[in-house]
Amino acid sequence: MAGGVHMTNDARALLPDITGRADVHDLVVDFYREVVFDDVLSPVFGEVAEVDWAEHIPKLIDYWCRVLFGDPGYRGAILRPHQRINELERFESAMFDRWYELWSMSLDRRWNGPTADRARSHAARIADVLSRRLTGVDWSPSDLPSDVVVLGEGR
Repeated sequence: MAGGVHMTNDARALLPDITGRADVHDLVVDFYREVVFDDVLSPVFGEVAEVDWAEHIPKLIDYWCRVLFGDPGYRGAILRPHQRINELERFESAMFDRWYELWSMSLDRRWNGPTADRARSHAARIADVLSRRLTGVDWSPSDLPSDVVVLGEGR
């Protein structure tokens, strides 16, 4: 992956897995710190969606804690807000590619294990569902398992 984290398999094996809310917090904050400065995604999040990060980050932490650990707290649907953004500015495949690339890079910097793998697979499934629903185009990275279900996919 261009611009990705370069680490030997031995070094990756030493990384811990995501084990709780604190790790999810760090993952989400690290990821969106990258998004804010990204040439492809920053305009969508900052100028089109006008994301209020103080409100958005806690929701995302709740979402990922529900996905990864079954924690209660997240209530919502991911499709509806993205449909509104897509009406203002059409999503493109490059946006889903970059979103997934940054998510994977954020994971690879600090975590390795079954929960980190689930976080990566679920993110890929999110990109696929949003791409299919918003653009009509299937999206998939080469490492996407087919048995991942997206929480909050509702209309």
